[in-house]
Amino acid sequence: MALSKSMKVTVVASLLVVAIGGIFYLNTPESASATQSTDDAYIQADFTIVAPQIAGKISQVLVDDNQVVKQGDIIAIIDDRDFVAAVKTAAAQVVSAQASINSLQAKLIHQASVIKQARATLDANFFALKLANFNLERYRNLALDGSGTVQARQEAEAQVSIQQANLRKNEAGLLAAKQDKDIQYADIDKAKAVLQQANSILDVANLTLSYTQISAPIDGIVGKKSLRVGSYVNPGVPLLAVVPLDEVYVYANFRETQLANVTAGQLVNIAVDALPGTVLTGHVDSIAPASGVSYSAVAPHNATGNFTKIVQRLQVKINIDDGQADTAQLRVGMSVVPTISTNNG
Repeated sequence: MALSKSMKVTVVASLLVVAIGGIFYLNTPESASATQSTDDAYIQADFTIVAPQIAGKISQVLVDDNQVVKQGDIIAIIDDRDFVAAVKTAAAQVVSAQASINSLQAKLIHQASVIKQARATLDANFFALKLANFNLERYRNLALDGSGTVQARQEAEAQVSIQQANLRKNEAGLLAAKQDKDIQYADIDKAKAVLQQANSILDVANLTLSYTQISAPIDGIVGKKSLRVGSYVNPGVPLLAVVPLDEVYVYANFRETQLANVTAGQLVNIAVDALPGTVLTGHVDSIAPASGVSYSAVAPHNATGNFTKIVQRLQVKINIDDGQADTAQLRVGMSVVPTISTNNG
């Protein structure tokens, strides 16, 4: 049956409209859509890996798999006998160093008495020398007028010489006593430095002892636990992870062609594969500064030969809104499908 002329015109017009619409649709940028969605998205959390800071044998494990812990809760204990002994040794060194300071300070007090005694002896020598000089002068005068003997004058002269020698000796003794005092001050400063070092060693020993108690660094749930009583652990080797499930978020890898109109603060609807029919809400937090492939050790950016363009993906961080009951069922690694409304923000 032949089509009428009007039908033919209608068909041709319809085909033209479809063709023009198809051309318009194909030339419309992907980012122009009012919503942007991807299934390359997963639940994430800033979980913390727990590792010991010292080596030793595990004596107690105080948590189970998937147990809720609070920051500061003791997770495990390393056998602390060696570390307790180290603390006791360091404490004894502190006591010894303090005793040395006390002894030196007592000697310093005694040295003050020695200096006073040396000064008194020197004063006595000074007056004795003065008396000897008076006697010498008197015997000289007596010898001149014949009333005194030469022997008495010579004895007086000898006494002056003896007292002068004693005076020099006691001056040197006083000086030595003062120098000993300065040396004792230096010894006390040295002993104080030894005490400070001993206190530092004690602080380090106590700190190291505290490391025998491995505690939870954050609130969360225990995961990937490899702790066993009796196992030997080494510093930096992971023992478990603490996952803060109350602070989860979404990392979504959008194609670069979708992101022209995506900005921070835009509303996001989040469908969770594990929770059919459940849609959570969130908001765009930020867009990564580089594509995932840019962080590769050897980025596959072809600079020679044939080239096939591949659309890159950039990571968008999405914060999940608070106050949603279903967020308690979320677990890190779950697949989600976020849909960003680009006409708000």
